[in-house]
Amino acid sequence: MRKKEFIVGLFAAVCLVFLYFGFNFLKGKDFFEKKKIYFAVYDNINQLTVSNPVLVNGYAVGRVSHISILQRKNNHVLVELEIDSDIQLTDSTKAILNSDFLGGKSVLLKIGHSINKLSAGDTLKAEVAKGMFDVFSETATPVATDLQSTLRKFNTTIDNFSKYFERLDVIFKKLETTPDLLNKTLTTTNGRIDELSVSFKNDADKISVTLDELKPVLSNFRILSDSMKRLQLNQTVSKMQQTLNSLNETLGRLKKNNNTMGRLMTEDSLYVNLNKLIKSLNNLSDHLNTNPKHFMGPLGQSKKKIERELKEQEEAKKAAQKK
Repeated sequence: MRKKEFIVGLFAAVCLVFLYFGFNFLKGKDFFEKKKIYFAVYDNINQLTVSNPVLVNGYAVGRVSHISILQRKNNHVLVELEIDSDIQLTDSTKAILNSDFLGGKSVLLKIGHSINKLSAGDTLKAEVAKGMFDVFSETATPVATDLQSTLRKFNTTIDNFSKYFERLDVIFKKLETTPDLLNKTLTTTNGRIDELSVSFKNDADKISVTLDELKPVLSNFRILSDSMKRLQLNQTVSKMQQTLNSLNETLGRLKKNNNTMGRLMTEDSLYVNLNKLIKSLNNLSDHLNTNPKHFMGPLGQSKKKIERELKEQEEAKKAAQKK
């Protein structure tokens, strides 16, 4: 009898142990894996509960193990996070409270690139992700503002149209009297056109008589113009002849050797001297580039020393060419 009671009690104890471990396993608690405890403090956890997952890039690396109220710190909420020991967090890690479309809660870990690693028991930076309604309200607010401003502009436009319609009514009323005024104007204009045609005919006759009288004057003016052109042409030809004579005299002087320009044009001594000068300047420039110390020394160098160095350099060049 006692053996049966012992077996029943043992079976009940084993069932309770399995029930305890199974319940905690279903809650996400693994007794055979090492965990590290971290903390995060939020103003509002938005119905976050124990056993909600802790995710890194969508992968579960832990769970929420405990939640408590900090009444001495303005009723902030302290959330205890149980995270796998293989996950190394830094001081730039953020614990972001997130909500999915169906209302599920989770804590997203955004691990930064800092080199300062956190130890178990440290507090993470806490943030709350924006929900769908927050994003919708942020998006809808400027749209509603633009819609209100558009409605105001539309009302202003309608008011302006009503004012324009009133002005158009006044204009149409004035246009009703326009045909009578136009008929009177046309009648008056016809009479004035007849008068103008008579006056124009008289003026045309007078102009014709005047042109007949001006024909002899125009003929004389043409003769005078031809005479002036011939006079100007003769003067121009005379001046050109004088200029050519002066040019011939100048060229004749240049051909002779009794002046500076003539010597420059006929003798090559200046050209030869210039070539010698340019060659000397090139040699001096090469010497300066090759041996600047001959010129840059505090007191310079003696002529013999310079000639000896130049001779050594020439012999070194010849030896290099033979090799």
